[in-house]
Amino acid sequence: MARVAGVDLPREKRGEVAVTYIYGIGKPTAINILKKANVDGNKRVKAWTDEETARVREIIERELKVEGDLRREISMNVKRLMDIGSYRGIRHRRGLPVRGQRTHTNARTRKGKTRGVMVKKKPVAAAAPAAPAAAAPKAGA
Repeated sequence: MARVAGVDLPREKRGEVAVTYIYGIGKPTAINILKKANVDGNKRVKAWTDEETARVREIIERELKVEGDLRREISMNVKRLMDIGSYRGIRHRRGLPVRGQRTHTNARTRKGKTRGVMVKKKPVAAAAPAAPAAAAPKAGA
C-alpha cells in the first residue's frame, strides 16, 4: 500500500489520479510530480515498486506544502483576515460569499439551508358558525 504525505493512495487507480487524493495536489501538479519521479502516470498504484513510491514521497515532501501544513496555513490566512476586520474577513465571519458573488438569490452553499420566514397561521374560526340570532328561541316572549 502506497502511503504518501499521510494519505493512503487508492491501489486500483492510475498514478495521476491517485496522487490527487492528497490535499493540495491537483491533476497538473500530479503529472509534474510523476514526471520528476520517473513514474508512468498510467501505471496503477498497486504496480508501483517501493523505490517508485519513495521517489514520489520524497518529491512531495521536498517541494510541496500539502495536507496538514497547507490546511493550517489557509486557516491562519482566513483568521488573519477576520482579526484585522477586512471586508473579506467579515464575509468569512458571517458565512457569506467572499469573492463578490450575489446573495439576493443563490449563495446557498455558503449561507446554508433556507430558514423560512415565520409564517403565522390565521386562527381558524369554528367550522360551522353559531346559529343566527333570528333563529334562536326567545325567552319570555
